[in-house]
Amino acid sequence: MAKQQFGVLGLAVMGQNLALNAESKGFSVAVFNRTQARTDEFMAGAAKGKKVRPTYSHEELCAALETPRKIMIMVKAGEAVDEQIELLKPHLEKGDILIDGGNSFFKDTERRSAALEKEGLLYIGTGVSGGEEGALHGPCMMPGGPKKAYTALEGIFTKMAAQVDDGPCCAYIGAAGAGHYVKMVHNGIEYGIMEILAETYDIMKRVLGMSAGEMHETFRQWNDAELGGYLVEITRDIMAKKDDLAGGPLVEAVTDTAAQKGTGKWTSQEAFDIGCPIPTISAAVDARILSGYRAERLAAEGAIKMRRKEFKSDRARAVKALRGALYASVIVSYAQGMAMLKRADEEYGYKLNLPEIARIWKGGCIIRSKLLDPMKLAYKRKRGLANIMVSPFFKRALKKASPDWRRTVKLAVDYGIAVPAISASLAYFDGYRTGRLPANLTQAQRDCFGAHTYERLDREGIFHSRWQ
Repeated sequence: MAKQQFGVLGLAVMGQNLALNAESKGFSVAVFNRTQARTDEFMAGAAKGKKVRPTYSHEELCAALETPRKIMIMVKAGEAVDEQIELLKPHLEKGDILIDGGNSFFKDTERRSAALEKEGLLYIGTGVSGGEEGALHGPCMMPGGPKKAYTALEGIFTKMAAQVDDGPCCAYIGAAGAGHYVKMVHNGIEYGIMEILAETYDIMKRVLGMSAGEMHETFRQWNDAELGGYLVEITRDIMAKKDDLAGGPLVEAVTDTAAQKGTGKWTSQEAFDIGCPIPTISAAVDARILSGYRAERLAAEGAIKMRRKEFKSDRARAVKALRGALYASVIVSYAQGMAMLKRADEEYGYKLNLPEIARIWKGGCIIRSKLLDPMKLAYKRKRGLANIMVSPFFKRALKKASPDWRRTVKLAVDYGIAVPAISASLAYFDGYRTGRLPANLTQAQRDCFGAHTYERLDREGIFHSRWQ
């Protein structure tokens, strides 16, 4: 029996769709799932009649593949990945390639890669973004690990990936855990934009009194213009979806508790570790955590009664301001993520190609948007660019949006609407463009109570004073 070219271990929705994607691009595929019934169901359904071969053990999966074997592991991040690696290892040979396509923590990827390298095996952590549809039709793929592993996989990955005007949405990211690091930051940016959109919706609904239909039309107009992107697009569509059970907009029937799988939290924790401020993304993580306190929030709403003001101003002007605030805040979410990648490059020596990362995010992935072309161009024009906010395109956009941005934050404050991500974005913008921050007082306080010393602006050296 002929050997298959590509293996997929784990047949949840993402694994199934990636297997079908590879097969549709001309590659024969062997699949395995620890639950036989899942494999049988897949073969009798979506894989029926396709060049997909079922296997029913780790040994059989490895025996079904041509060498060097290329096996994509699509299981839950954490212990499950380690478990599958250990079960595969007895049936592998030197030079075989294991691909972790899940949302693994980058340090776990680096640990696994180093351990497997000692045994002659190649391990490539590959961030995959695009959800179910992207996995099936073309995701954004962010592989990181040994370059020779990527070289062996490039022909498959670049065909599986989404295609945009300047190439496939896949590129070699860098050594060790670089691929999963970039995917982690991608997800952090995603958290930020999603929260910014949620806050925009909250103002539209609770302050401006807009109906779901009006919001749908507004997001449609914005998506057709400068705010065009996948997350704005699906927000537009969500506003138009009717509830088949109770009538009215379906979004209003959804419980206001947002779950998370951990990548946003990892982004925030890692940003603290490397000393990179990402307040928009961290605010988005906090907002999801706060949403989980629903019972306490409902009790507090009854206990802390506040008089609700009625909006009597110019609604069209407020919507225009909201558009500017959304646009500026989304730019800042990208800016923080890209600045974090630049800082991580300095910390870990990944040699990240920032214009290329912006390019591959243009298609397939969740944060694809019209902003990625000017972002790619900004990094191409100035390779050492510290932050996209100071590049010509984004500097102009932020300055132009600044009055509407401030007007929107003030509106939210006046009406008691929490906008942690939008306000954090504005504070980051204002802080970053301030040449002298009040941190001199903070350092003086540290020296006063803890003798932590300080530096002076007017002379060299380290100083300590008796402040009291």
